Amino acid sequence: MEHRGLDADGYIEREGALGRVPVGFRGVVAAARERIAEAYGRRLHSAYLYGSLPRGTARPGQSDLDLLLALHHEPADEDRDTADVLSRGLDEDFPEIDGAGILLYGKDTLLSEQERYDLGWFLACLCTPLLGADLAEHLPRYRPDGLLARETNGDLADVLPGWRAKVREASTPEEYRRLSRAFSRRLVRTGFTLVMPRWGGWTSDLAESAEVFGGYYPQRAAQMRAAAAVALEPVADPAVLHTYIEDLGPWLADEYTARHGTKAPRS
Repeated sequence: MEHRGLDADGYIEREGALGRVPVGFRGVVAAARERIAEAYGRRLHSAYLYGSLPRGTARPGQSDLDLLLALHHEPADEDRDTADVLSRGLDEDFPEIDGAGILLYGKDTLLSEQERYDLGWFLACLCTPLLGADLAEHLPRYRPDGLLARETNGDLADVLPGWRAKVREASTPEEYRRLSRAFSRRLVRTGFTLVMPRWGGWTSDLAESAEVFGGYYPQRAAQMRAAAAVALEPVADPAVLHTYIEDLGPWLADEYTARHGTKAPRS
């Protein structure tokens, strides 16, 4: 029987492992571990790797390095400045990655009731421990249900105005390319979590996510497959971005709200 990313009890299995990091990326992961420890010292509770590297699907020169850092306190400007310096340094020193991103949170936020089915789920299921004690030990197991769907991506309608502003402000091919990558990833993942409870499983594979979505919304299947392709091979075409913010995005936000409701407001 197809297990669809679930364990024998029907809970989402934690994806990724340091042992799956492709050989060509192990140097940058080792450097990230060393530099994070040196830069944050006692401020750091734990660090995690997520995305294509720990899943073993990273492509040299095309995949980015994705990190989540849990601090003992809520991040301050100094912590964010440190993260910016770290990100730039890793990107410049390791040509095998196409950018480095660092998410910063206080450990109390990651373990909070408010974030239990969003950031908490993200850490427990999609992040691979890199440094420190694993916060996932304090979090529950998760099923691919409507609550998880609502709390992970039930805010697309709130995100779209910001996307429109970013498109208006963009002017260079590199800016369009960066936005096409970010928007398409979010749309494909939102499309997948829209149908996740009906499909009854989890996947982070964008191509598979688009195919699963298309099985429930055949009229939008081609659009979602195209978005998955852009997520892997970003384009510098503003027309693609306008399609996302004026057609696919608004439709998806409305359908999501109708089926799952809206994400709980954050303080």
